Amino acid sequence: MQINEIIQIALFFAILILLSPVLGSYMYKVYTSEKHILSGSLGRLEDFTYKLIRVRKDEEMSWKTYLFSILIFNFCGIVILIILLMFQDFIPLNTEKLDGFPFHTAFNAAVSFVSNTNWQSYSGETMVSYAVQMIGFTVQNFISAATGIAVLLSLTRGLTRKTGKTIGNFWVDMTRSVIYVLLPLSVLLSLLLISQGVIQNYSGYRTVKTLEGAEQVIPMGPAASQIAIKQLGTNGGGFFNSNSSHPFENPTPFSNFLEMLAILLIPASLTFTYGKMTGAMKQGVIIFIVMLILFSAGLFTSLISEYLNNPVIQGAYNMEGKELRFGITNSIIWSTATTCASNGSVNAMHSSLTPLAGLIAMLNIMLGEIIFGGVGSGLYGMLIFIIVTVFIAGLMVGRTPEYLGKKIEALEIKMASIAILLPSAVILLFTALALNSETALSGLSASGPHGFSEILYAFSSAAGNNGSAFAGLNSNTIFYNLMTGFGMLIGRYGVIIPVIVIAGNLVRKNISPFSPGTFKTDNILFAIMLTGVILIIGALTFFPALSLGPIVEHILMMRGGF
Repeated sequence: MQINEIIQIALFFAILILLSPVLGSYMYKVYTSEKHILSGSLGRLEDFTYKLIRVRKDEEMSWKTYLFSILIFNFCGIVILIILLMFQDFIPLNTEKLDGFPFHTAFNAAVSFVSNTNWQSYSGETMVSYAVQMIGFTVQNFISAATGIAVLLSLTRGLTRKTGKTIGNFWVDMTRSVIYVLLPLSVLLSLLLISQGVIQNYSGYRTVKTLEGAEQVIPMGPAASQIAIKQLGTNGGGFFNSNSSHPFENPTPFSNFLEMLAILLIPASLTFTYGKMTGAMKQGVIIFIVMLILFSAGLFTSLISEYLNNPVIQGAYNMEGKELRFGITNSIIWSTATTCASNGSVNAMHSSLTPLAGLIAMLNIMLGEIIFGGVGSGLYGMLIFIIVTVFIAGLMVGRTPEYLGKKIEALEIKMASIAILLPSAVILLFTALALNSETALSGLSASGPHGFSEILYAFSSAAGNNGSAFAGLNSNTIFYNLMTGFGMLIGRYGVIIPVIVIAGNLVRKNISPFSPGTFKTDNILFAIMLTGVILIIGALTFFPALSLGPIVEHILMMRGGF
């Protein structure tokens, strides 16, 4: 590793740590109706939106109404996107006359974008028209991210409000997220990316002659606008098939740095928003520190694995599957960031990572992508683990567990258990089904432990709403499109539903006053305990499966074999 790469890592951490409290404070003002820098210029757009959808911003919802609004809105999004994909050949802005999708591929892609997964079993530049990229995918990138933030806000209100019956208004939360947070940041990032050479046009594809005299088709399209929100909203779906390794999506080292930073910026900032909304900034800081420690551990483990002597390639650095423009360090920062967040974009092929780096990428997803995690979803996933940790602490000291003064009782623990177990069950059970299906096995590009990892990673990515892949599995089949589609649905809504139920139950409870016997959740001791609970649950659940894949592959690699 060179000194400039060490400087870049330090700069990445420094900017993330400096910007997160600033953006977090801004979002706190947005969601608590305080005056902020954009309230004047965009306030009329917010009011117009409420009139258009006939919503009163001062009218709040019960948890049942809030949950119903999320589910029906997301269901409509899936149906509309399926229709757009299946009939895109009848929609304008289809410069290449692309055909409509078959149902199983359309179903998979629609669920993928609505659930903030953005798993892609299709090739963007050869299968999707400009209109569907913009009206379908880019719109859902905004909406799915806003939905995640809305769920987080509902849980935060459930934890912090004194006895009540409402947890906010879904339409207001989503509207403010889009207008004041996602849209301005996306415009700014789009302009920066365009300045670096990311394309944004509506022209047809170009046919050019290469230096060897052969003809090559160069894809065009409105890429920058989608790339910005795909990173900021932790969506991850690439405009082009090779995602952020494509020079039209990610042309320069500076664009690469901006996109990596954008993946973690909003999830990291939301911890400070949460701290302000709870009235105890230490709560948000402790969560941020736990996330940062886990992120750093995964990053440096992956870097060490990539830079250490590799017996298979006789000591040379492992550059297979990586862009020469970015090298190992930039590829590993990206692979760690994109799997800690529910982003899924890639600037290198994860199938070509060393086994331990691939293991870290998989484990980040398997833990629920709570190490910063998706926009909103990462933090409410972390709060689920906090509830479990508080419950364990309460058992240890022999008193009723509390968090922020709210008693954690049977219903909260049941819902938290469901939210943790459902995605885990999808990963393990769906992988087992695939291993027993000849159709599924025929899509592998490798045999042995690496082939097992391809399937395990695919269902981890689906259930974790990540969207990245090992890049060797042919997933555009009826089996994988349907199975990963159902996995994405369970992974997204199998967590959202328990979280909203918890919010609705907690908001009705009184806040108990702090006493000398109250277990503190804003100190280093709690941070250590929370980290331990996360790792123990992950290790106990997934270590046997990981042993059959990347761990065995690492042992073989160290012996000089495959």
